[in-house]
Amino acid sequence: MSLYESIAAFQPFNEQEATDKEVILHALKSDPHCLDRSAQAHMTCSIWTVDAAMKQTLMVYHNVYDSWSWIGGHADGEHDLAAVALRELEEETGVANAHLVPCGPEGIFSLEVLTVDGHEKRGAYVGSHLHLNVTYLAIADPKEPLRIKPDENNAVAWMPLTEAIERSSEPWIRDRIYRKLIDKLAAF
Repeated sequence: MSLYESIAAFQPFNEQEATDKEVILHALKSDPHCLDRSAQAHMTCSIWTVDAAMKQTLMVYHNVYDSWSWIGGHADGEHDLAAVALRELEEETGVANAHLVPCGPEGIFSLEVLTVDGHEKRGAYVGSHLHLNVTYLAIADPKEPLRIKPDENNAVAWMPLTEAIERSSEPWIRDRIYRKLIDKLAAF
């Protein structure tokens, strides 16, 4: 199944996902560059990583956002966003033995369109843009060794689900996205 077909088959959990699904599908259909970060709106993926009991989540302290954050990255031309998400998990945290939970089509757990304000990264200015984000759900062992990725984060930690909300300094992400992901886990 193609990325477009997987997202088209995804059943939204709420109005935000339904709206964002249409935006993502439109970009995939109309912009041949949306898998590359050169596009104003481009594909990214996140991986909401929990322990087997689904009581804790793995978060990083993200340098650009100056906040505790989920793990993720850019598609950079790749269509297999699940593979990208797992690679990002290992690169950003050191966790190498996580497994994806089969949720929706091709493992899609959630969809989001995320605004990114202009910022400095590695000494260069990055203009404001949109992340057309596909989120995957993974289970990992909290006993697995963790490490930071200094150019992206300065801390990695497991924390109770509600603490992930409390420790985020990004109101929209905290209240609309992390809360939604936790609600989806409860319904899972």
